[in-house]
Amino acid sequence: MFDQKELRRDPVPAEQAENRSMSALNPNISRRDFIKGVICSGATVAAAGYMLQGGQALAAASGTVERLVSLNVNGQVRRVDVLPNETLAMTLRYKLGLTGVKLSCDRAECGACTVLLDDMDFYSCSMLTHSVRNRKIITVEGLSSPSGKLHPVQQAFVDELGPQCGFCTPGQVLSAVALLKVNPKPTREEAALAMSGNLCRCGAYDHYLKAIMRVAGGV
Repeated sequence: MFDQKELRRDPVPAEQAENRSMSALNPNISRRDFIKGVICSGATVAAAGYMLQGGQALAAASGTVERLVSLNVNGQVRRVDVLPNETLAMTLRYKLGLTGVKLSCDRAECGACTVLLDDMDFYSCSMLTHSVRNRKIITVEGLSSPSGKLHPVQQAFVDELGPQCGFCTPGQVLSAVALLKVNPKPTREEAALAMSGNLCRCGAYDHYLKAIMRVAGGV
């Protein structure tokens, strides 16, 4: 039988216990110095993921996306800060000020955000800006000449009273331009099929088709 007095230990304050355990590791270190060392070590590890190059801090971890990118827009190279998940429509409209790019459905259904990528029409709301860095981007602002003369498709739309409220018109124009680049002499049925991805809430579809046929010389 053990004596209860032999089993009983005098209570030790928590701070003294921590100091005692740290003293066992290094008798010359205090609790405060130990905590400072942990904080400094954490900061060092966090900073290890970056390296200084050319006066700028660059992410060294693999898989990171460069934020500042160059875009070829309407014949000019534009530098813009782009988030990893940012859509082309958001970049063009809100960061480059190209308000001809309309945001409506935001799910590739209405065609209001249509732009040309290497002369082909695409919904800019459904592609990431980082995916088009090496492609030629054209918005409706880039169709007219430097002197302000309208593109033949734009002029035909005006002549045939295509624009009503005008909200869908930029996308309609760019889709028509893309069609005529591929098929300069479409039939009315081919034009209607090519333009079917653009919605017009005013119902001016017939006006737009007449304008396309005017440019194609089929009137």
